[in-house]
Amino acid sequence: MREGDDGRLPIPTGHRVLLPERGTTFVRELNSRGDGPTVVLVHGWIASGGLNWLPAFEPLGRDFHVLAPDNRGHGRGIQTRSRFRIADAADDLAALLDVLGVEDAIVVGYSLGGPISQMLWRRHPDKVAGLVFCATGFDLVQGGGARMAMAGAASMFAAGLRAGAMPGAFPSALARQVTRDARGATRPQTLSKWARAEMQRHSWRMVAEAGLAIGTYSSGDWIGDIDVPTSVLVTQRDRAVPAEAQYGLAAEIPGARIHRYDGGHVSCLEPGFADVLTESITDVAQRARLFADDTAVIDLRTHEADTVPVS
Repeated sequence: MREGDDGRLPIPTGHRVLLPERGTTFVRELNSRGDGPTVVLVHGWIASGGLNWLPAFEPLGRDFHVLAPDNRGHGRGIQTRSRFRIADAADDLAALLDVLGVEDAIVVGYSLGGPISQMLWRRHPDKVAGLVFCATGFDLVQGGGARMAMAGAASMFAAGLRAGAMPGAFPSALARQVTRDARGATRPQTLSKWARAEMQRHSWRMVAEAGLAIGTYSSGDWIGDIDVPTSVLVTQRDRAVPAEAQYGLAAEIPGARIHRYDGGHVSCLEPGFADVLTESITDVAQRARLFADDTAVIDLRTHEADTVPVS
């Protein structure tokens, strides 16, 4: 691990991994000795593994083997001329775990990472020992009109990018927004430069297609079949994926436990989020028997987490 560009936030080093017959991806890794359960952090739309999970790396790396890959089309993830599909992104994760020799991972999905993690469980259940969903739902765009509007806009934008008509100011404007925390305070300029560099690596055509995938995705028909320990970390002031939708996700999964963070959709950029995230992951690890109760990093006897009754 090296110190972050602002001198405070540690940014773990990463390495490229060739996935047979799929392409080359990039993953940041901590505690590669294999101490503790493996946690796979699946980032959200327009982010990267480094951007999405930056404040969480240090606390999670103390007790878990942490993998934070870049999704296809994002950062240094797989670049391909094929259209972005959530199923392909899930298969990328399965291939990465195969190459790294990882079994029984706890998979943590944030926003778009939620559907990717859900699909990983559905297509490769042998890889998943537990799930943590953050700022996400079983569909990310509620209402038929909103789904059609987002899908249409993303489709038009992706078509323009395929034709070579990419508006150059778009990535920079998004990068400036992402490098502000939920309360609007700008992060140090050096960190902002690093974040912009991360986002400039995106395939914006694939990012737009990921937006189309978000607008059309729903796991409502099968999400209730999840049979591994699951926690749902609700970002309670979220306007992108409303808290009601996140609670609805928890209600559909048998035995899911709810953890809460008083923040919006970019809560992952706040240092305080890492504490609740660590509690949520540890809760799942204990229930999956990947941590012994007397050696867990969080004493969950004093932790308040709700279990959603199965209706």
